[in-house]
Amino acid sequence: MITGILVAYFTWWGMFYQQQTPVLPEQRPNIVLIFMDDMGYGDPGCYGGGPYQTPYMDQLAAQGTRFTNFYAAQAVCSASRSALLTGCYPTRIGIDGALDHNAQIALHPNEETLAELLREAGYRTGMVGKWHLGHKEPFLPLQHGFDEFFGLPYSNDMWPVYYDGTPWTDTSSYRSTYPPLPLLEGNRVARTLHTLADQDELTRRYTERAVQFIESNRKRPFFLYLAHSMPHVPLGASRAFKGNSGSGLFGDVMQELDASTGAVMAALERNGLEKNTIILLTSDNGPWLTFGNHAGSSGGLREGKGTHWDGGVKVPCIIRWPGKVPAGRNAYDLASTLDILPTLAEWCGAPLPSRKIDGKSLCAFVEGKSLSSPREDFAYYYDKNNLKALRNKRWKLVLPCTAQTYSHAGAIGKDGFPGKYGTQETPLALYDLYNDPGEERDVQALYPEVVQSLLNRAEWYREALGDGLTGKTGVEVRPAARLPR
Repeated sequence: MITGILVAYFTWWGMFYQQQTPVLPEQRPNIVLIFMDDMGYGDPGCYGGGPYQTPYMDQLAAQGTRFTNFYAAQAVCSASRSALLTGCYPTRIGIDGALDHNAQIALHPNEETLAELLREAGYRTGMVGKWHLGHKEPFLPLQHGFDEFFGLPYSNDMWPVYYDGTPWTDTSSYRSTYPPLPLLEGNRVARTLHTLADQDELTRRYTERAVQFIESNRKRPFFLYLAHSMPHVPLGASRAFKGNSGSGLFGDVMQELDASTGAVMAALERNGLEKNTIILLTSDNGPWLTFGNHAGSSGGLREGKGTHWDGGVKVPCIIRWPGKVPAGRNAYDLASTLDILPTLAEWCGAPLPSRKIDGKSLCAFVEGKSLSSPREDFAYYYDKNNLKALRNKRWKLVLPCTAQTYSHAGAIGKDGFPGKYGTQETPLALYDLYNDPGEERDVQALYPEVVQSLLNRAEWYREALGDGLTGKTGVEVRPAARLPR
């Protein structure tokens, strides 16, 4: 059945699959960065997902390196994306939360993005999908280093449509203030999305444009940032995939996202670019568990999106670069989306940003030249600027705070409708993530020296990047851009 679905899918895109004469690329590698939205640690098949099938993601993992301790910078959309593109903790650059059409901040023009650095190094840069770092000029992708952009300015649920697909009529809700969802071509609205049927076509449209970008730029080094809007809700799958996974709409969506990955891989192979292209696939944060059967899996990790527990920020990550990155390898050391910018910059001979960043190049580690990752610790910031936990190698220290939780009656919804969040007070606790990845057993009494060491490290982060919980203003924090009212 899956084969038949894929054949139908690729037939739909037949105009993009014409045979081309392979062109020998320059020595600099091409880059395809695939960024899923709300895909949890346990969602791809190669991370234990199913019963739907993800053969192309699994193939990427078999042909490349699969990370098992890889972290998004924060458990929410805009903050996470700002870190991916700048190599900075979001709090360093003043970004927090999920920016909508009323947002008064955006990614500052003075922050140098991965796209700007690669374009300076001679790359053609293209973005397809969800931006979410400023919804109007001069803060859109074309003003942050991308030569082309096709996609949404923010999340696909930021529209005046109720969970069942009917118009949102409750004027007391902020959701009623949203305009129709704009699909942008460059800086201009190409069309608007009004219905769930419009959402069904998003993944297909993104994939077509991504393949087109590869075909059009096959003779020069390129950077393609494919930032899918799904499996973030509202879920939507095109006709070839809807109802075909045998595991509900979420399974249908995952299989279409996987087929999209396969279409990108096929385009690279068809144009003789497979061996000289880095494919990096990861996610912006963990699953939005309140949506129940329309949400994914944290793979047994604690909680999900919107929390400082590992279910919120530990995500899948796969890197494939034939002949350069070892195939079939599991990388167990700590790494983060913060590290993607300096890693790709080194591989591509691009400059690093002139301002301080938090990322570390993983090149030697990923290539197998070093046995350990250069990243030893990771700070779990959430809310506006609250330092809620800190990890160093195997240890995670959770700091006293108030946290969102899905673990109470009524927290989980169904069929596109959300449940209701709960909150809980979390005390100081120490977890050994090597032996207790689900963060169930507090071992602070056994390792007081580890607790003190991590408390000292937390103070370093508070001095540099601030902490709303203790009222600290970081000395290294830079402001976000302010949008005109």
